[in-house]
Amino acid sequence: MDSEALKKYSALHPKPAGLTLQYGTAGFRTKAEQLDHVMFRMGLLAVLRSKAVISTIGVMVTASHNPEEDNGVKLVDPLGEMLHPSWEEYATQLANAEEGELQTVITEICQKAAVNHHKDASVFIGRDTRPSSKKLSQSVIDGISVLGGQYHDYGLVTTPQLHYMVCCRNTQGQYGKATLEGYYEKLSRAFTELIKQSPSSGESQRHLKIDCANGIGALKLSEMKSYFPEEVLIHLYNDGTKEKLNHLCGADFVKVHQKPPRGLDMKPNERCCSFDGDADRIVYYYKDTTGHFHLIDGDKIATLISIFLKELLAKVGPTLKMAVVQTAYANGSSTRYLEETLKVPVHCVKTGVKHLHHKAQEFDVGVYFEANGHGTVLFSKAAETKIRQLAKEEKDDEKREAAKVLENMIHLINQTVGDAISDMLVIEAILALKGLTVQQWDAIYTDLPNRLLKVQVADRRVIDTTDAERRAVAPPGLQEKIDALVKNYKLSRAFVRPSGTEDVVRIYAEADTQENADALAHEVSLAVYHLAGGKGAPPQPI
Repeated sequence: MDSEALKKYSALHPKPAGLTLQYGTAGFRTKAEQLDHVMFRMGLLAVLRSKAVISTIGVMVTASHNPEEDNGVKLVDPLGEMLHPSWEEYATQLANAEEGELQTVITEICQKAAVNHHKDASVFIGRDTRPSSKKLSQSVIDGISVLGGQYHDYGLVTTPQLHYMVCCRNTQGQYGKATLEGYYEKLSRAFTELIKQSPSSGESQRHLKIDCANGIGALKLSEMKSYFPEEVLIHLYNDGTKEKLNHLCGADFVKVHQKPPRGLDMKPNERCCSFDGDADRIVYYYKDTTGHFHLIDGDKIATLISIFLKELLAKVGPTLKMAVVQTAYANGSSTRYLEETLKVPVHCVKTGVKHLHHKAQEFDVGVYFEANGHGTVLFSKAAETKIRQLAKEEKDDEKREAAKVLENMIHLINQTVGDAISDMLVIEAILALKGLTVQQWDAIYTDLPNRLLKVQVADRRVIDTTDAERRAVAPPGLQEKIDALVKNYKLSRAFVRPSGTEDVVRIYAEADTQENADALAHEVSLAVYHLAGGKGAPPQPI
């Protein structure tokens, strides 16, 4: 390692005094002007990670659904998965090191992680459409170059597209071609094959309005339009030509505010969906004839996909087992429907995509979605092999056809990470094949009314949880109080968990009516305020 060059280049990307950042599930995220040094250093780290695992590593410059002024960066591991937890710590150490300590921290990481300096390093880079992203991705390139790494800059891509590229490269093309054309061709071919078999269900079935959050999704869907079959008509809104990224639009806005985005004109019963800023989340929605807004979130997406896959798996034989992975935020009605009606095992894990992804890997077919619309389906290697074999060799027509549909689903789903484009095509294919309208999909079950609140506390660490964050073990007496409050309402449950980023405690409550969910949430927030060191004025009734 050339310590003089490192010193020289590092001085061009100075760390602001007193700034400390933490690498979390979403990587680093903060105001764009504070990130130049972090980008340079993540370029360095990507080279070290690449040498340690002798594979290509991805670096994505994005802050997803955050405001346009923010930016962020996350590293992508060899199979398109999130960065290994031990390296999250290295990322934090490197980002927070003072100028003079940089060399020492790098040497320490190399020793701890057994980095092989003689190996070549290869890094793929992508970025979203934020005004700050181009300059920041250049800082990443500076970091890669100073340690002698090779890089390929994909420029403007969705986050899931970069995950896909990294996986293609490290599987020597088995997962697909590591180009945008390769991505578009793989998905569109599978989608076209699937909808060929749909019962003719009228023009209106195939119109879809998409709110692109004024982000990268609009650019990539425009590029992909020519790959779609003629009967699929997508209409793009909030395409980034007029308004700011994520401002009053996008999946996060629609989910949190339970209302349509600005800039999308909805007619009754029209199918609409929203992507988030980097196109890794999706939610659907429509307005009924009375003008009432209906949100179809990640829970209902997971349910639709599960119904479809369960039918196909039943046709190909009993050996392949499916499960759904949720977090405590999943609506109780969805859990009840999956377990009691569909008879599919449901597993609850801690909040955070990495926990869901990890658990879903344990099954032949693992479906996971967060309520916010981030999710995908994972197929085990054994399941993929069996499905491919049946699609090719099975004599029984029904079995073989079901296996072929499953094979196309495997190609259509981006198994590396939640992908709004891929998930949208999966949903559109299922609705077409089952002849379902958006209203029929919504009517599979009725969400229990719920309420999310947060309470400011002096120190969020006083709250400790267990049972996938569904029960509090500290402070003393809090869980007993919540249990007593929950008993006062029908179909109710409530839980509290500390925020991962700020000194607040998040509260979730659901019950048989909105009035009861609101009352329960308020009563639990008062208990948290009194027992967990609330700050400021006590919470007011909703």
